[in-house]
Amino acid sequence: MNGKKNRLMILFVLSVSLLTASLVTVLLTYYYCNMQFQSLDGFCGEIIEQYPDSKQTVLKILKSKKLCPTADTDESVLLSFGYKPSDFWDINGQILVPASVVFLLGGSLFLFTFAHRHKKSAARIDGLTNYLEKVNTGGQGLLLAAEEDEFSRLQDEIYKTITTLYQTRDAAWEEKRNYADNLSNIAHQLKTPITAISLSVQMMKEHPASDYSEQIRRQLGRLTHLEEALLLLSRIDAGTLVMKQTAVDVFTLLALASDNLQELFIQNGVSIDIPEAGEIEIIADLDWTMEAIMNLMKNCMEHTKTGTMVHCSYERTPLYVQVRIWDEGHGFAKEELPHLFERFYRGKNGGAGGIGIGLSLSKAIIEMQNGIIRAFNLHEGGACFEIRFYTL
Repeated sequence: MNGKKNRLMILFVLSVSLLTASLVTVLLTYYYCNMQFQSLDGFCGEIIEQYPDSKQTVLKILKSKKLCPTADTDESVLLSFGYKPSDFWDINGQILVPASVVFLLGGSLFLFTFAHRHKKSAARIDGLTNYLEKVNTGGQGLLLAAEEDEFSRLQDEIYKTITTLYQTRDAAWEEKRNYADNLSNIAHQLKTPITAISLSVQMMKEHPASDYSEQIRRQLGRLTHLEEALLLLSRIDAGTLVMKQTAVDVFTLLALASDNLQELFIQNGVSIDIPEAGEIEIIADLDWTMEAIMNLMKNCMEHTKTGTMVHCSYERTPLYVQVRIWDEGHGFAKEELPHLFERFYRGKNGGAGGIGIGLSLSKAIIEMQNGIIRAFNLHEGGACFEIRFYTL
């Protein structure tokens, strides 16, 4: 609305200026013609008065319309007599006053419009400057009153920049908090095996005949696994983990992942079902994607009963390839669902040797390959992981 008002004001000023210029031109033309007529009338009258016999000659000259000088004229008669054009200027109040009034009116309108626009522009600049000062000093409030004028684009860009800076700051604070939480969790994860190893070494000193090497070996294995997982997370966070882009058959992917977990499935008395649904390919890294699938299969295996089965299915849609992995257990607790993919999060029924990194690793690996993952409970019971690899 303000932009429309400004355009109307500009059009109004231009219209008034054109009308003023036109009026001044008309008045000056009228004045010039009138003065020319009066001068010629007086000149002819004087000649006829002095020389009555020249009346027909004067009339003949007027009718011939040769009153204006031409290029053939060698010398001006009035100049030869010592007269100049300025000697015949006779500006009187009849034209001077209206012309002055019109000129002053047009000039006043122009100056008023210029002053008004300058004042408004200065106010807008002061408003934007105060807004930036408020932001720099940490003042509350991020919104600016929307106005449509020549500063609208600048205001929009300033708002976008400030919004981006706020989001970057919030992301930095969130990253800092996550970093502190991760350090705390890592320290807690390291503390358990280190304490167990220390106790085993102390018991070996007190009871040299006893064999604590197996317990130490298990704890060292846990430390090694934790170290590898943390290194992998750091590579993902730093963006240095390279994913190969190759065509991978989904059935082959699921079959290889289950083969690597076959011993664990047998130990836990759980079987796995992977029905073949034809050849469906995704563009992904076979090794890392298989690692992500293994973590999901292992999670389902650990949360279902002995003698039950872990199921897998896959299908293609026009937008994505969907893979589902589910078990026949009791499903996830409702309070756990929002935290399942958080690092170091372990549910109530988490395994004794788990460190809470597997699901977060799976999520990171899948999302790096244009995919998404979610977890939910089935209506008939059981926990389900659903993966969607979107078509590039």
